[in-house]
Amino acid sequence: MPSSPAPEAADERGDTPVPFTADDYRARMARAAASAADAGLAGVIVAPGPDLVYLTGYQPTAITERLTALVVAPGRDPVLVVPTLEAPDAEKVAGAAALTLRDWTDGKDPYAVTAPLLDADGRFGVSDNAWAMHLLGLQQALPGTSYVSLTEALPMLRGVKDAHELARIAAAGAAADRAYGEILGVRFAGRRETDVAADLAALLLRFGHSQVDFTVVGSGPNGANPHHEAGDRVIERGDMVVLDFGGLKHGYGSDTTRTVHVGEPTDEERRIHDLVREAQQAGFEAVRPGAACQEVDRAARKVITDAGYGEYFIHRTGHGIGVTTHEPPYMIEGEELPIVPGMCFSIEPGVYLPGRFGVRIEDIVTATEDGGGRRFNNTPHAMAIVE
Repeated sequence: MPSSPAPEAADERGDTPVPFTADDYRARMARAAASAADAGLAGVIVAPGPDLVYLTGYQPTAITERLTALVVAPGRDPVLVVPTLEAPDAEKVAGAAALTLRDWTDGKDPYAVTAPLLDADGRFGVSDNAWAMHLLGLQQALPGTSYVSLTEALPMLRGVKDAHELARIAAAGAAADRAYGEILGVRFAGRRETDVAADLAALLLRFGHSQVDFTVVGSGPNGANPHHEAGDRVIERGDMVVLDFGGLKHGYGSDTTRTVHVGEPTDEERRIHDLVREAQQAGFEAVRPGAACQEVDRAARKVITDAGYGEYFIHRTGHGIGVTTHEPPYMIEGEELPIVPGMCFSIEPGVYLPGRFGVRIEDIVTATEDGGGRRFNNTPHAMAIVE
């Protein structure tokens, strides 16, 4: 197993995506402004992070204490405030043509540059990863302003994907599927969880991921912890092993889970795996435009609860995915947000028996215009036997 992508494997990285253009970013910022107005906000303030990448294509080389902020407000042209020394990089991105750039130099007050862009008594949505010092600086410059997190105010800012975004998520899912197909040929027994996790990371990179976000390898009793961090436990014959892995390819996320068994499983292990597989299918069949997100959770959870294992399904059924591997919407009881075509999210029910083993099966799914769902992960759900 190579520890890094082989030079001759460049063709394994997948096709080149259609580039996002200034018009794409202009349309995204216009939708953000319109959504802000609909939510009763004076605008949105976006710090470096996934929201800024999504709206402009810009990601600073390094995120420092210097203020960088995109201001998008209804009826105004969007403005990106950046430190002077970072302005040349900001000018190069595709979204730069769709906004005005304002820079500030060290020794100057960045809030004095930003404050005129804001309504003095407005309420603004702020990206969740904005630094507190910057938010407090703006509040000091404009005491009449107030703020709310974008996840709370505009949870679907990035939630509905266009055709080019869907193509990138599909490519990421296909790459993760190829990684899974390859890992089945790797030896498990007698190796540490961290060894298999390293194999998975190398495979994701080999098949075109630029970033590996997680490689969960939960063997035996460790599989009963849904977010187990791969450790030094040596995998043994007779272990159930939960494999949950993903990252970014072409700037969009992958996330898939399959549960394999080292050697022949017991009848109970097969039965629990079949139960989770049935629950995952029920969740998928609940996907349709207009249905509330919670209906996906209810459908999957009912299967497990009816079988007497409801107390061992200890997390939501799914989460959104896009420029990050976890984002709104969430497939959970109480989420009444309607599913619409272009939403992308995981369906990942599980059963976790403390001290014994766990089973989880996960696909990324999108709602389609024709009224159903489409999977972006297409590897078999049947329990794979590994050595």
